Amino acid sequence: MQTRTPPDPRGPARLVVSGVSKSFGGLSVLRSASLDCGGGEIVGLIGPNGAGKSTLINAISSLMPVDEGEVRLGDRRISNTTPQLCASAGVARTFQNIKLFARLTVRQNVEVALTSCRRDRPDRAGAIDVDALLDGFGLLAIADWKAGALSYGNQRRLEIVRALALGPDFLLLDEPAAGMNAVETTALIGSVQRIRDAFGCGVIVIDHDLRFIMTVCERIYVLDMGEIVASGTPEEVRRNPRVIEVYIGNERARRRPATAH
Repeated sequence: MQTRTPPDPRGPARLVVSGVSKSFGGLSVLRSASLDCGGGEIVGLIGPNGAGKSTLINAISSLMPVDEGEVRLGDRRISNTTPQLCASAGVARTFQNIKLFARLTVRQNVEVALTSCRRDRPDRAGAIDVDALLDGFGLLAIADWKAGALSYGNQRRLEIVRALALGPDFLLLDEPAAGMNAVETTALIGSVQRIRDAFGCGVIVIDHDLRFIMTVCERIYVLDMGEIVASGTPEEVRRNPRVIEVYIGNERARRRPATAH
């Protein structure tokens, strides 16, 4: 992956989520959730099913409006705008449920995103090499395949490549390791780290694979019932009694083989 974006002389802006709340009818899904991510930082977001993780990512990318609070990229407010404005401001994302153009080829999926980048972020577009991106994720040899014909793992990788072709300052990855085996997950760890090194962008990752999250992230936030209940380094989060109670302990129990009685 040879794509490299020149450093911004003004210094990297921060992506800051401040006091975001969201309800659906009478159900409160997010309660004053706050987090931040700096340029070149890899931040994790974990929590039990139904904790509100994908809702928070949807709010950050303006896929849904927030009821209270705001999301800012540097001095620009990006919450309650549109996904298109978020992307043009520098926030790209992948989805828990893969959203590729299934009838287009691998290369065409990436070129569609690059066309948007040339229009909205021309200062970033010149540094993006489609072949280098595809090669960096092992997709160059199948660049002419239809996206819908790819294996699940390759579809996940293609979605990341397509998001990178938007030239983001921040990349939001929603369950990128879902459905991957241990070898694929290990390769993904290296890929996420190379993304940060090559692009200088901040990365926010949601995933249930604790080994993946604890290995790839420098800081982690823990969400439970819509609230951020802990944050810190992987080691701090791993040892936090509240996190063990609401999440890590339950995850270990869920993965433990059943014992016959």
